[in-house]
Amino acid sequence: MYERTLGRSGIVSSAMGVGCWAIGGPAWRGDRPIGWGEVDDAESLRALRRAVDLGVTFFDTADVYGAGHSERLVGQALADVRDRVTIATKFGNVFDEDTRQVTGASGEPEHIRAACDASLRRLGIDRIDIYQFHLGDYDTAKVPEVLETLEGLVQAGKIRYYGWSTDDPDRAALFAQGEHCTSDQFRLNILDRNDRLVRLCQDQNLAAINKGPLGQGLLTGKFTRESVLPENDVRHDWDLAGGRQAERLARLQAIRDVMTRDGRSLAQASLGWIWAHSPLSVPIPGFKTVRQIEDNAGALERGPLSPEQMDEIEALISG
Repeated sequence: MYERTLGRSGIVSSAMGVGCWAIGGPAWRGDRPIGWGEVDDAESLRALRRAVDLGVTFFDTADVYGAGHSERLVGQALADVRDRVTIATKFGNVFDEDTRQVTGASGEPEHIRAACDASLRRLGIDRIDIYQFHLGDYDTAKVPEVLETLEGLVQAGKIRYYGWSTDDPDRAALFAQGEHCTSDQFRLNILDRNDRLVRLCQDQNLAAINKGPLGQGLLTGKFTRESVLPENDVRHDWDLAGGRQAERLARLQAIRDVMTRDGRSLAQASLGWIWAHSPLSVPIPGFKTVRQIEDNAGALERGPLSPEQMDEIEALISG
């Protein structure tokens, strides 16, 4: 099974994790959806267990996903395999669990400590393996206070390590100064490069946890120019007929044959590209079904794309 060491922590996990945003179900920021539409909790639980069966040992969620609902499902599904898996969650958003509305954001010490306790309760665990700051553009002047609070949670035994979920290399570098910082989470896929953060993770020995490895589903090949997404889906405003996403669909079509000629699915090839691009990366594709978990986990048996595939893809994308 293909594996990764998660930065400075020394924790060894599967090279692919699963992202648990989508299974949280609907949630909102005002009238804007921040969830992925309706979900079937029974299917979500089956999918999480199937991931374990297939060798996945890294699970990434956040307190705000479904306003706490994702954390509860993760905790329920993994309760009897807790000693075999790594659980990462996030903090920073303020929300109402009953209305599933995000009401604000905070990096204040009191909020961090309260949010940590709430996540521990929902997950049903006594310690979070990697606790990630979810406010990617937080005021850098306040970062030392956040780090001090997180180090206090380490000392209290409530978290093991921490990281930031930010696409800003300068902010990630600030967090890397923390003694128990072990990761940065950022967007990376075959169409969205983030090479400054890849280099930073290599230089600082941080796990590169990659959100959006399948382009929010676009890189699985399931969408066409005619696809329409529901109003309660965070992707509902995609213009697949003529907007940016239509352009991305065309770019995917240009490299599709190279990606899949060795028998991989598009999703498996997209994950294989990430592993070939960065030796520290742990992509965390999302899911709603057992079938999606099985397809994604199949990438662990195939590993990175070949150097020849990588060269051909690069030539097609940049040409």
